[in-house]
Amino acid sequence: MKLADFDFTLPDELIAQHPAPSRDGSRMMLIHRETGKREHFRFRDLPDILNPKHFLVVNETRVFPARLRARRPGKNEEIEILLLREESHGRWLALTKPGRKTPLGQRLQIGGITAVVAVITESGNRVIEFEGFEGDLFEVFEKIGEPPTPPYIRRNDSLKYSKDAEEDRLRYQTVYARQSGSVAAPTAGLHFTEEVLQRLYAKNVPVCKILLHVGYGTFKPIRTEEVEEHKMEPEFYSVDAENAVRIRTLKDQGRDLVAVGTTSARCLEYLALARNEYSFDREVSGYCNLFIYPGFEFKALNGLITNFHLPKSTLFMLVSAFAGRELMLDCYREAISRGYRFYSYGDCMLIL
Repeated sequence: MKLADFDFTLPDELIAQHPAPSRDGSRMMLIHRETGKREHFRFRDLPDILNPKHFLVVNETRVFPARLRARRPGKNEEIEILLLREESHGRWLALTKPGRKTPLGQRLQIGGITAVVAVITESGNRVIEFEGFEGDLFEVFEKIGEPPTPPYIRRNDSLKYSKDAEEDRLRYQTVYARQSGSVAAPTAGLHFTEEVLQRLYAKNVPVCKILLHVGYGTFKPIRTEEVEEHKMEPEFYSVDAENAVRIRTLKDQGRDLVAVGTTSARCLEYLALARNEYSFDREVSGYCNLFIYPGFEFKALNGLITNFHLPKSTLFMLVSAFAGRELMLDCYREAISRGYRFYSYGDCMLIL
């Protein structure tokens, strides 16, 4: 399968630079997989579309301020650090820019604490260790870090404490985010409000919760021409016993599972694939590296809420696997012609 098969042209002006004025005011394209029919709504209409035969599964992960500013002792400069994954307490895998200023053994001053470059990986990433700090680093990051918004959301670094930065801290986070650990938001969940959730509950549409910490690998560009040669990086997941039993019970009742976001989708399908059926009923955790592209046989999903993704991305391949590549390309063409907003702060689609 060729990478070029998942390419399309998107006008730059459709890449959303800011969220919609209200979370649930985003536009939503409803796509019926069997017929290809499309309808157009606002996200706040979701409770009017779903009914008690459906249930949702959301990703409770919380984005933490993973972008840090560092300097070498005695130097008047700025080095950008993007934390990717906690390896162990005080030890983090990270991207650094510029990399030439972070050789092996380099000490770094980061917001009053000290770190050292302990390892340089084969891919050029750094493993940095925070020295002599025994407290909760996530609390420190909340004070000194910045939201790790994607590079296509353009921000002026000199305005990192501006209104834009405050907006990102608030809106690049779901209303149900619980446990810190993601370096990117599960963006399909950004459209939910407490009001929408309450209306879903009132319609007897259950909402189950799982956890998958979104890592840089989810958005890492595919560098191979053959899609099948790409490898996903592992991301930590966890499902508590209560939600595991609830999801299994709802599936056994014949209800349709609608995953909120590609992260929820990958986690659920990974668990279903690992057991050759959808039947876990106890607390589970581990690392998910499932790569879903056309030809994949879905065992858990009946529906999907997802944003509009980058061309040639693993995310676009997942939605193409679920709904069909040709249908997705046609839906994207229609979205472009109608002026839908794309990517993290953009609009969304509901695929049933």
